[in-house]
Amino acid sequence: MRTLLRFSYIFFIFCASCGNLGTKNPAFEEKEKNGSESVVDTKTEKKVILFFGNSLTAGMGLDPNEAFPALIQAKIDSLQLPFKVINAGLSGETTASGKNRISWVLNGDVDVFVLELGANDGLRGISLEETRKNLQEIIDVVHQKNPNTTIILAGMQIPPNLGQEYTKEFKDIFPALAQKYDIGLIPFLLEDVAGNPELNQADGIHPTAEGQKIIANNIWPIITEAIRK
Repeated sequence: MRTLLRFSYIFFIFCASCGNLGTKNPAFEEKEKNGSESVVDTKTEKKVILFFGNSLTAGMGLDPNEAFPALIQAKIDSLQLPFKVINAGLSGETTASGKNRISWVLNGDVDVFVLELGANDGLRGISLEETRKNLQEIIDVVHQKNPNTTIILAGMQIPPNLGQEYTKEFKDIFPALAQKYDIGLIPFLLEDVAGNPELNQADGIHPTAEGQKIIANNIWPIITEAIRK
């Protein structure tokens, strides 16, 4: 409850300042200019972990090396594991826009796919059924591309500004989909970070470098389980 109250406060700051989750990942701005170029380097001998999300994944406002996907890569490298992390985060990404670009992102082989979308849907009050349907379709596309890809869904929560019912149903979308598809689940991506001014940038919504470290530490056990399969 305390986290939600804090999050409710920063929601107003966030909506007034930008209206969506951040600015573009510079690497992806360049990729978007050439739609025929695959995000995944198919020549790599390492297995691929792809983080597919919005500016929370992209690490808005930070050096790319401070974003949690890069921190996961650092952990992997320290253990000399044969995995390459790809950060496919884009600013303002909704589940609908993510659905539209998923096929291009999957031009190469992906061994672990982390789906971090939905926050912008919730902040905009998009239909819960639409959000659920779009996430399902993204998961279906990943499964169709490679049934052996391990999928992890990042859970998200929103403040109760749109009503308690909407807030609860939004939160419930993620564990329900994880159970339905028997995939991995990060219960709440921003656990111990959301609402803490010391761990968020001036906009009150995007984690600082320290906040990103907490996120990486929180999700590392789930990533570890996935890459051991």
